[in-house]
Amino acid sequence: MALRTIVTLPDPVLRRKARPITKFEKNLQTLIDDMIETMREAPGVGLAAPQVGISDRLIVVEYGEDEEDENGEIIEGPKKLYVMINPEIVKFSEEKELGVEGCLSIPGLVGEVERHSTIQLKGLNRRGQPMKLKAEGWLARIFQHEVDHLNGVVFPDRATKVWKPSVDEEEDMV
Repeated sequence: MALRTIVTLPDPVLRRKARPITKFEKNLQTLIDDMIETMREAPGVGLAAPQVGISDRLIVVEYGEDEEDENGEIIEGPKKLYVMINPEIVKFSEEKELGVEGCLSIPGLVGEVERHSTIQLKGLNRRGQPMKLKAEGWLARIFQHEVDHLNGVVFPDRATKVWKPSVDEEEDMV
């Protein structure tokens, strides 16, 4: 495994519609492992192949809901890792939520983005087997953000407001 360089705007790969993956060879498995390592090192909760300069329809997501202990302290919940090839959002709730997003490919900026509260996705796992997934809340937001990357869309394209976060805001997002 190796860390990959995360490309940033205005790199044209971030504005290109990514190609579907049709071959499940060793180099794809290496890319998946590298993307997971790169996402964790960044640190981030999701990464799309175009963000490492590869115009393929591949995303990795790792997220866990925070939990509250008996004293009211917030503890980090267990994280779940998702690898999805050729992901497609097949169903989404009419209900939407506004939330603040950032992006590893757009460092130093955040924005308010409205996303569907619940989505259903289909795609392939890392072995090429069909998979379906239902996501809600922040997990749904992360998946929508990453799928946007595969279509050449970045969060400022959807944001109602974009700004440079204060030091306090940055600490809250970590």
